[in-house]
Amino acid sequence: MDMKTQKTITEPARQIPVLMEVDVVVVGGGTTGPLAAIAAARRGRSVVMVERFGSLGGVLTLGLNTKPSGALVGGLPLEIWNLARAAGGAGDDYMALTKTGDVKIASPTDPEIMKMLLTRLCVDAGVQILFETFVSNPVVEDGRVTGVVIENKGGRQFVGAKVVIDCSADADMAVKAKVPTVMGSGETVARMQPVSMYFTMSGVDIKRLAEWAKTSDDIPARAIPKTDAGLDYNLWLTGFNKTLQKWQKDTGVKLQRDNITLKTAGGVMYVNGTRVLGVDVFSPMEFTAAIVECYRQIEGVARCLRERVPGFESARIGQVSPILGVRETRHIQGEYTLTGPDSLGGVRFDDSIAADASALDIHDPKGADVDFQSLPPYEIPYRCLVPMGVEQLLVAGRCISADHVAHARSRNMPACMATGQAAGVAAAVAIEEGVTVRKVPVKKVQDALRKLNMPLHADEVK
Repeated sequence: MDMKTQKTITEPARQIPVLMEVDVVVVGGGTTGPLAAIAAARRGRSVVMVERFGSLGGVLTLGLNTKPSGALVGGLPLEIWNLARAAGGAGDDYMALTKTGDVKIASPTDPEIMKMLLTRLCVDAGVQILFETFVSNPVVEDGRVTGVVIENKGGRQFVGAKVVIDCSADADMAVKAKVPTVMGSGETVARMQPVSMYFTMSGVDIKRLAEWAKTSDDIPARAIPKTDAGLDYNLWLTGFNKTLQKWQKDTGVKLQRDNITLKTAGGVMYVNGTRVLGVDVFSPMEFTAAIVECYRQIEGVARCLRERVPGFESARIGQVSPILGVRETRHIQGEYTLTGPDSLGGVRFDDSIAADASALDIHDPKGADVDFQSLPPYEIPYRCLVPMGVEQLLVAGRCISADHVAHARSRNMPACMATGQAAGVAAAVAIEEGVTVRKVPVKKVQDALRKLNMPLHADEVK
């Protein structure tokens, strides 16, 4: 419906109670938010993190994605993964063969262990988590964000803050604070990477699958452990294009994706094989239709695996993600926009807050095959986290100031976690120094990040 002709109602003005006032509010407890919250709280700041679901981790955990697309090079992200390994919730990192050579990938994690680990780390740091709570909008006074309005079973309330960190993935707080944003590619008809939905399959003979995969010519990208013990966390297979194409021709079932990615975590088989193009995730009807279509595709992909891939003969669908995996929507316009050439590596930024080694991972908006390849590390400047047009707001995660091409790397979990960590540190330092986040002494932020063992420049990545 055209918004100019859409029927409206008038909502009466009302006073709402102040729930609390803190130093930092983190909006979103997905892959990015917990890093921001922990980083700020460990510097002695009072922190509230608001999460719309009942557990942390977002796409990583609820979304069953399970692994970063690349290496974790240091800082809190690596600390968290090492803790997961110690708890039996992750395996060793591995080298995956791709069309451009080997790429180092952090091991998948057990989603349930990671949910509890992230929660414990937040609580131990002193973060007040508000689960099952939705943030309606930020409150802006004289061009400065002063807090957020939340809603949950307790009603509508206000949480005041000196700094708000938008880790919503879709720049929800930024856009409501009138920060300029770009949708997807920024074209008149914006191109965005498609949405997907993960699922698991139980009853898979993983050893039989691995043995078959070693000699298959239909899996161009792979990581196959040398020992059976490695099969629990380190089997990763991407391809099956010929298998999918022939199965669709034989059965008449039409799917939207040319390939399937399989990976193990905790001995469970995770499947990424769905795709829906051109979804406006801000339309409740289109969003719902995408979920319905993913369900249809999941049934088809599971059937194809059972009927055509060794090891899946007795398999069945185990779990379907309760959330849709969204790869791209808004990008804020920040003080600097990371470009495609920047993300290829070789560009040094004086205000870099993270060196990222994520793979290039493009799910083509027009439906072509996935482009997954290894590239040298690149740097993310602090200015990409600082939005134009409003004070005391930082943005972290996949909606930072990056163009459509750079987003193919900066959207991945290692980068999201790194920008969350940096935003949390920067918010704390700004409060300590009594300055705005726009004017925070970046050198002090960088010094704090180095103490967390986070490489800031590409040549520091080992």
